[in-house]
Amino acid sequence: MNFELEVPAPKAGNALVIVPPSAPAGWSELLTGKNAIYAIALSGGVTLHAVNMYIATTVMPSVIVDIGGLDFYAWTTTLFVVASILGAALTAKLLKSAGPRGAYFVASMLFGGGTLICSLSPNMPVMLVGRSVQGLGGGFLYALAYALTRLVLPERLWGRAIGLISAMFGIATLIGPAVGGVFAEYGAWRAAFWSLIPITAAFAFVAYVTLPKTSRDRDERSSVPLLQLVLLTGAVLAVSAGSLSAELSWNLAGLVAGIGMIVLVAAAEGRGGARLLPRRAFSIATPLGALYLTIALLMIGMQPEVFVPYLLRQLHGQSPIWAGYLAALMALGWTAASLLSSRWQESHGDRLVVGGPVLVAIGLVLFALFMPVHSAGDPAYLLPICIGLVLVGFGIGLAWPSLVTRVYGSVSDSEQGLAAGGVTTVQLFSIAFGTACAGMVANFAGIAEPGGIAGASNAALWLGAVFALAPALCTVVAVRTVRLTSRRVHRNA
Repeated sequence: MNFELEVPAPKAGNALVIVPPSAPAGWSELLTGKNAIYAIALSGGVTLHAVNMYIATTVMPSVIVDIGGLDFYAWTTTLFVVASILGAALTAKLLKSAGPRGAYFVASMLFGGGTLICSLSPNMPVMLVGRSVQGLGGGFLYALAYALTRLVLPERLWGRAIGLISAMFGIATLIGPAVGGVFAEYGAWRAAFWSLIPITAAFAFVAYVTLPKTSRDRDERSSVPLLQLVLLTGAVLAVSAGSLSAELSWNLAGLVAGIGMIVLVAAAEGRGGARLLPRRAFSIATPLGALYLTIALLMIGMQPEVFVPYLLRQLHGQSPIWAGYLAALMALGWTAASLLSSRWQESHGDRLVVGGPVLVAIGLVLFALFMPVHSAGDPAYLLPICIGLVLVGFGIGLAWPSLVTRVYGSVSDSEQGLAAGGVTTVQLFSIAFGTACAGMVANFAGIAEPGGIAGASNAALWLGAVFALAPALCTVVAVRTVRLTSRRVHRNA
């Protein structure tokens, strides 16, 4: 069955109507003329955000040696992600108040200011402030890329643009660790941060002179959902804090507290007033709710990757640099599939949405079967692991452009900004939630105690087996998503 994208009629208020599918567009149309300038601006912000994430992760051990703060090591990432979620959630309001040009300028200045604070940090508390400001700006940059895609590009290019934006994370996976590794090798971690500042300034200039001053979403309601933001932040912090403990009881307490706060977010959204996500986004009975749940489950299923470098070193004899780059196979798979699927979605969108989670599940099964074996680099075990890692990323990238474009077509004109920002909010929250859960599973399986090869092997088995459930469930939800969107098309025909 083929999916026809629903977009709001320009003169029909909030009614949804069917627009005949646009003619398929090629990469040449996106990457030439004014469209190319927009594509560079949108993907450039995401690249900055993603490269910074990998650079910071690579140099952070050197930071600890220099300024101390080992007890707060994990919080340099936790606060960055939390602030990114807040930025994504507030994107609709920023876009309405400042317009595309001003929004990108504000986001770039926040990101650059946070980067400067990090580069000058004399101690870990100041570093945490810098990482929080960085995360806020980065969250804006990431969410703005999705929000601006539908504002500055014709509909026929949305899939291509989203594929390009999505691919930037895979490219950043290659660039970030390499750049951060060079600075870390020479003990120049501060330079790793401030080297991003002139690039940020150049990007801000390009965005300011090329993007439109005003947005057609200026009449969209965008009150700040303060209660939901507090609860969402609390959920991330609760799960993250619980995952840091070696005690299973604290792990479970953090998880239960986080889930409880998510339930409260859904209840607050149902009461009306200021909204974090579009109406009925928490209901799987709606196309939008099913789409967001599909995105969340895909992101959760990817999170065992945080332990991949460690497991490859412990169980398969890989050097640090090889372990890092083999772990990047997930991101490379995502990048390749994002570029390919943006071409295929015009005629095979339904198959991509359902087939993506299936590939992720197969990849995690391979992970569970072959990663736990202590092979000392035996290709008979290492090759299936690499194939599994590629399949996880490839499956997500395969479904991603089609999922995001369907989100645009599942809401009324008055909620387009919320829907676009919601993609990033759901994605980032699911990454934080999934990472914390991966830590809980690994701790429960004995990665730290008893540790060593036995602990790593048991953790690898549990991580693969438990997290394979996410894409398995996602496949069921994806089938429902396809049926709901197709039913909606026929009902409005």
